[in-house]
Amino acid sequence: MKTLTDHLTQYAAYHQDSRNVVTHFVGIPMIVLAVTILLSRPQWSAAGLHLSPAVLVALGSTWFYTRLDARFGVVMAVLLAAALAASQWFAAQSTSVWLGWGIGLFVVGWAFQFVGHYYEGKKPAFVDDLIGLLVGPLFLVAEVAFHWNMRTEVRDEIRRRLGAAPSATGLAA
Repeated sequence: MKTLTDHLTQYAAYHQDSRNVVTHFVGIPMIVLAVTILLSRPQWSAAGLHLSPAVLVALGSTWFYTRLDARFGVVMAVLLAAALAASQWFAAQSTSVWLGWGIGLFVVGWAFQFVGHYYEGKKPAFVDDLIGLLVGPLFLVAEVAFHWNMRTEVRDEIRRRLGAAPSATGLAA
């Protein structure tokens, strides 16, 4: 199994242009929210819990993130829980509101992604490895941590593997 550093290094190799990274900070949260909205129907109850495909995908994703790194996994779990909570509201609305917001956020989020990759001059990471679809949100969490000088050992190893200067500010610099 690839490590946290393996996944982040591979993803970072496709995201060296700061404009691309900025577009990802807009596009990826929109896509994650869109997916949770669209997967929040149907809903069912089991043992007093309200379940949906979105909850199952979020649990599987959290398992993936936590296996890579407990600290980042907890942050991702909190962010996914927030997306699920917001998605419940959308799922409770009319079908047109639910689909409109879900599809709209999905399309606009991907537009941001592709504009970023136009700046980068590289294809998106998921084209070569579908796991990049899961790594993208984690990459953003890591970028924020690195900005605040947290997890510097991970940041420095990624930079070393990419051949970037250890004193560079921000992973994508």
